[in-house]
Amino acid sequence: MQHTLLLFCLSLSFSGCGTPGQAQTSAYMDSLHYSYETKTISLSDTVSITYVDEGEGPETLVFIHGLGSYLPAWRKNIAELSKRYRCIALDLPGYGKSSRGEYPFDMTFFADQVSQFLQQLSLKKPTIVGHSMGGQIALTLALQQPEGVGRLVLVAPAGFEKFTDQERAWFRQVYTPAVVRATPPPQIERNFALNFHKSEFPEDAHFMYQDRLRMRADTALYEAYCEMIPQCVQGMLQEPVFDRLPDVKQPTLVLYGRGDLLIPNTLLHPDLTTEEVARAGHQKMPGSQLKLLDACGHFVQWECAEAVNTAIQSFVTNQ
Repeated sequence: MQHTLLLFCLSLSFSGCGTPGQAQTSAYMDSLHYSYETKTISLSDTVSITYVDEGEGPETLVFIHGLGSYLPAWRKNIAELSKRYRCIALDLPGYGKSSRGEYPFDMTFFADQVSQFLQQLSLKKPTIVGHSMGGQIALTLALQQPEGVGRLVLVAPAGFEKFTDQERAWFRQVYTPAVVRATPPPQIERNFALNFHKSEFPEDAHFMYQDRLRMRADTALYEAYCEMIPQCVQGMLQEPVFDRLPDVKQPTLVLYGRGDLLIPNTLLHPDLTTEEVARAGHQKMPGSQLKLLDACGHFVQWECAEAVNTAIQSFVTNQ
């Protein structure tokens, strides 16, 4: 039962956090390979954001990763889309190479930091592309700061699946730092595989698992990570966006893989399908478009990168 619970919550968890203002000096941080030159800006005394900024063009795309992920999750998308657009991918606070601290880790906090990031870079109405938890952050940002967002691209977004108060309480009771801490490497690898169609872990994605193991070897980072991830899960559950979707006015593209094994939660909602979750959210948003991708799981932008890139390009061109 515990492993079933972790399908959604632990599948992409491999980053870390620590004390406010902690310097990026650990062996784990130094080992992270980002393919592109990174830049860092300070948003406050306790928050700094690391990001990559590639390409140029008439439109700017800002990429927000999901739970436990980091900006290299967008590597295949940046490689193609930066030929036509300015592509900016960031590490959220507490993740990757960004600052680590005792942050709230709720959707409002993350949306506020992204908003400040956009202001610091003087970005006017960019297209916000969010995956999983990043999709819920993008929705929260669009609802709180509608004037700052031009379009939304939601890739397997969290926030479309509804949970009752009882289900939220259940998550809080059973999904704890101790559960994260006790997960052994073989189960971590299986959890990663669940992000992909038929649980087939692509060879070119294995670096994410290796990064997770290196982080796990850093005692301070791993302990803080174990505290952070359950807070992020609770942040998603405690700030639901489904009933607010009609208030989203930006043109929106929604992408889901038909083979998503993480949305919906198979333990709590065994009779619900990914397509039903996707259509329920799509139908609540005026002006949204929905595209369901065959032979693709939760990590849509990696597993079906070509289809995702084509869909984003068509959407940006025609909206």
